[in-house]
Amino acid sequence: MVSASRTAHSIEVTAESLQEELSRLQFQKQALERELAAVVAHLGSVQRALGALESALVTPAAAPPTDEQQYGKLTEQILAYFAEAGDVEVRARDVAAALGRDTDSGSINAVRSTLDRLVASSRIQRAGRGLYRTGRT
Repeated sequence: MVSASRTAHSIEVTAESLQEELSRLQFQKQALERELAAVVAHLGSVQRALGALESALVTPAAAPPTDEQQYGKLTEQILAYFAEAGDVEVRARDVAAALGRDTDSGSINAVRSTLDRLVASSRIQRAGRGLYRTGRT
């Protein structure tokens, strides 16, 4: 039969061993987390660089429109609409409908945002709350 003091000593040794293992594992976990963060940051950099290189290799005719090109296209469409409409007050929703962009709130909001940018650059005027007109007087 094993004595109680021998059992207690065995438990103490096991607990100390487990405590040392826990400390070692926590240190290893922290090191791995730092390494993972560095890998994730490097991965993002490589993905951005690769994306830039791929977009440079695509010919302009085959390339899908970028956000800037789509923004520029919408701006030009809105300015063309105002050139045809003359000096009348119109709502953003009416402009969106005329351009076929009234299918959802996101499309209408894109038109509103573009109208606001055109007002800020003095290319059109705000005629009242929610109303826009050409800058011509």
